[in-house]
Amino acid sequence: MVYRLLAINIDGTLLQSNGRLNKSTKEAIDYVHQKGVHVALVTSRNYHSAKKAAKALKINPMIVAQQGAFVGASIEKPILVKRISEELTVELVQMLEKTTCQILLIHEKYSLGNRVNLPENLLGKTVMYLNDSNIYAQNYVDDISEELIDKPMAPTKIDIIFSEQSDQTDMLKLIKDMFPEVDVILHPDPGYKLTVVPKGVSKWSGVLYLADHLKVKRSEIVSIGDGLDDMEMIAGSGLGVAMGNADQEVKKVAKWVTRSNDEHGVAYMLREFFRKQHPIEFLQKMNMLK
Repeated sequence: MVYRLLAINIDGTLLQSNGRLNKSTKEAIDYVHQKGVHVALVTSRNYHSAKKAAKALKINPMIVAQQGAFVGASIEKPILVKRISEELTVELVQMLEKTTCQILLIHEKYSLGNRVNLPENLLGKTVMYLNDSNIYAQNYVDDISEELIDKPMAPTKIDIIFSEQSDQTDMLKLIKDMFPEVDVILHPDPGYKLTVVPKGVSKWSGVLYLADHLKVKRSEIVSIGDGLDDMEMIAGSGLGVAMGNADQEVKKVAKWVTRSNDEHGVAYMLREFFRKQHPIEFLQKMNMLK
């Protein structure tokens, strides 16, 4: 089997626990790219944050960001953007504002959140990403639904952090029952977090859309990840790889388990596996690609 698309999760996979990209990982990805294999970074992060990680590589990879709702190499010409409608966003926010929670509406160009008194360790940090002419700003207001009256927004996803697990559980059921137009992701991490995305959106759906755009079969995809939201793409790819630091559930669906992110697991796997594969250009010349 020849593999033509490499999809790599960012946090816990591409990056080490300290948030840095190891030199050996960078070189291994370049090695695979030199063989003519497409490379995509896959993440729940927003586009600008993912692009920041991509800039640390020698290549210009494709990006599947915002839980799979954004696909493309540039923000100006995306291949795919899926959104929660403006009307549905208002309805969701109005319901969420009845409980104590941090609400963050994520757009590819900016985000909008509410000011709320939650423990500091539960809240995401307020950051502004600068890259060339683009600015990604996180704006905070007292009342999001009021803000949306004057400035309607159709986000790609909504992140919600609760102070109580019971609120998280109740809201998960409510959203599932009342809003069939969206999917809800339950995060196991501390912080009682939910993510709301347009129906059918996931990291794997984003990778599949990209593969179709590149005319790559799913059997020709290599996916590497560590989180529960990586399971679908690991299980569905031609070669699904779990990191050594992944949960046992993730490892169970993988065809290959590599070393941990702090042991340069991505670099180890890519060197071991892709050294056996001839460059795509050579295989095309030899008429060995179907």
